[in-house]
Amino acid sequence: MSEGSTIPDLLLVPQAPTARNGTHGVFLFVFLQGVFVLLELQGIKLQLLYASKQLELFRYCHCEQREASRLQLPVTSSSSSSSASSTATGTVTSEVQTWKSVVIGGIYNFGIVFNPTQKGLCYLRTDIGGLYRLNTADDSWIPLTDHVGDANWHDWGIDAVATDPVQPNNVYVAVGMYTNSWDPNNGSILKSTDQGSTWTKYNLPFKVGGNMPGRGMGERLAIDPSNNSILYFGARSGNGLWKSTDAGVSWAKVTNFPDVGTYIPDPSDPYGYNTDIVGLTWVTFDPSIKTSSGTSRIFVGVASLGAANIYQTTNGGSSWTALPIFNNTLIPHKGILSPSEGALYVTFANGAGPYDGSAGRVGKYNITAGTWKDITPPQAITDNYYGFGGLAVDLQKSGTIMVAALNEWWPDANIFRSVDGGTTWSPLWEWNGYPTINRYFGLDNSLAPYLGGPLSNQDVSLKLVGWMIETLSIDPFDSNHWLYGTGATVSGGRDLLKWDSSHNVTIKAYAAGLEETAVLGLISPTAGTAHLLSVVADIGGFLHTSLSTPTKAFATPTYGTTSGIDYAGNKPSQVVRVGNVPSDTNPQVALSNDYGATWSIDYAAPVPSSNAGYAGGTIAYSANGDTLLWSSSGKGVQISKYQASFTAVAAIPSGAAIASDKVNGTALYAASGANFYSSADTGTTWKTTAVSGLTTATWVAVNPFKAGELWVSGDGGIFHSTDYGTTFAALSSCTRGWNIALGAPKTTGGTPALYAAATVKGVTGLFRTDDQVNWIQIHDATHGFGATSSLVLAADPRIYKRVYVGTNGRGIFYNSNAA
Repeated sequence: MSEGSTIPDLLLVPQAPTARNGTHGVFLFVFLQGVFVLLELQGIKLQLLYASKQLELFRYCHCEQREASRLQLPVTSSSSSSSASSTATGTVTSEVQTWKSVVIGGIYNFGIVFNPTQKGLCYLRTDIGGLYRLNTADDSWIPLTDHVGDANWHDWGIDAVATDPVQPNNVYVAVGMYTNSWDPNNGSILKSTDQGSTWTKYNLPFKVGGNMPGRGMGERLAIDPSNNSILYFGARSGNGLWKSTDAGVSWAKVTNFPDVGTYIPDPSDPYGYNTDIVGLTWVTFDPSIKTSSGTSRIFVGVASLGAANIYQTTNGGSSWTALPIFNNTLIPHKGILSPSEGALYVTFANGAGPYDGSAGRVGKYNITAGTWKDITPPQAITDNYYGFGGLAVDLQKSGTIMVAALNEWWPDANIFRSVDGGTTWSPLWEWNGYPTINRYFGLDNSLAPYLGGPLSNQDVSLKLVGWMIETLSIDPFDSNHWLYGTGATVSGGRDLLKWDSSHNVTIKAYAAGLEETAVLGLISPTAGTAHLLSVVADIGGFLHTSLSTPTKAFATPTYGTTSGIDYAGNKPSQVVRVGNVPSDTNPQVALSNDYGATWSIDYAAPVPSSNAGYAGGTIAYSANGDTLLWSSSGKGVQISKYQASFTAVAAIPSGAAIASDKVNGTALYAASGANFYSSADTGTTWKTTAVSGLTTATWVAVNPFKAGELWVSGDGGIFHSTDYGTTFAALSSCTRGWNIALGAPKTTGGTPALYAAATVKGVTGLFRTDDQVNWIQIHDATHGFGATSSLVLAADPRIYKRVYVGTNGRGIFYNSNAA
């Protein structure tokens, strides 16, 4: 598609502002010969579903997209009023919901971009959770892409954002999740002319990787400040540089651009995640030289090692030349212009990030002289074990710049500030004779309390500044206001100038509204103060005593990623969770006897660091709280009675969906392939039943109030049994089911409300049925919840119509208008 144009193929509806939050990144450190070393990153479980084949794998990367590759199914949006389509087998109606976010507070974000001409206009992009805009009234974040549903799930992967300096209402994002086989679709440019309230989509002829390596580089998408009809986009996968001259409607390849990039993070990666070319990394305009047709000088960064990797044009793209090589062992991550100095500042690292990279530098390019100066902070040169990512230039104070360490895993990431163009630097913290650390900041994590702190100078157990800092920005209208993104949240402050006087600032977690967790499990017990408990990737899990205020994460033990949770039906104060930290020296099963308030390790589970496979998966607690059934990809299905050692259940295939009856203390269930498995004696013996119409089981859910009543979902729909799985009947109109949950019935003592991530009458999304015949669509045009197959559901057994919806990248939603 080097010439020609695309036309808008999707007009997206206005987004309703809501309150959200989220966070990311847990790491393992060891102490070797007096030195702390990053041993490995937290393993994240991916479940790949493609062409009816399912497998599990563990990656040392930040790939929370658990349903990373799937067949795309159409989603039709409901109207705000009730409507029905009737058949002999039931109806499908729609019902208006008021969706809100369960507040957790933060998670990984890669790009914070202020508009240079409109005060207070700022956008934040995430890798799997879409785009946000800053609410200047209270420093919260407004989600702008909650419309994304099953058909366009990969639009939550934001690889670049550009805010228009000429017409500030315009904003563009490059969307797409993966450039490998996990995402079958090409990427797109989404354009909004009302600051993200509505969107128009323009398709690209190649893939875009919002959750690929190097996603923190940028920005890859840029608008010409001298002619805002011109945009440039630096593509991945060897696709080079692309240009639009009609405000993003059509795109053509810049065929004379000389370099597509050569850096590949790991060519030997068997899963293909790290085997793609990272490509072009950023585009920066220098409007000091321009003509009537646009800016003449443009800089472009390229992910290459051992060769030139920054290019410029001085004639609006008619020709391109390489800048002198700054350091051929490093890749340019960010390139930001300082107009008052006539300089281009660049941060470099020897990897693409956000995980790799053990060396880096900061360069300053004198545009007039055409020469480089190495201005790397001396402390970083002495440390010599991390690269640089985040870069900010204060447009109000010439020569004031800030840079962030990208991969400084221990004891904490550092940020450096210079007020003289990089001649001298001051750090955010420094050693004062190990182990004493001088922190030149106060801490306010009230909006993300799971982050912990503050700590004494002698305590280095927590990373208070953050990690994987790829984005760092100073408000162009307020030199006191700064923001930066970490693997956990978005932080910053409003007293930045104190850095230069008292050398002490207040760092605050600005997590309000930002919810970007990848949810792996939810439960809503029949009793207890909290109606919801969650487990998530990267930051463990939570006892949500309030849905509107953040809380601390599960602790003692702490599992970075926690993949499964359940409660004992007859003893709901007893809760179990399972961690997914394969390198941990603690067993990965934890028990609570007080509804999840406090925890203890279940030593019946082997230590995974010395017993490979005993981590991750799902877990079921028998109704009487005496038996655990654990299903994982590493060890198949295991069982433990009365906290005795886990033993294999040979009768059930590895990776089976499992559940426990919530009333009958001896009944356990499992499903795999076309078969359902039931035990009437807490797992001693198992009965196998073939489920007609089912070939690939996905989930098992039970009636929380009645023994022996259960549902199995899969590729053939949803199947209902009232006799412990001896016989099944398919629910009408449903042809595919993923996660399902049972909650409070419409009438006391009646059939529980069933909630399903499913395909019903050809529509894929979120549904409820009160009578097992007629369906109510509860997703809508402003809340699509992303990929339906990755949704995690819990229905409230105490509140009719209340359902908790865990997403893969936008945290947890609940319908606040439930009865």
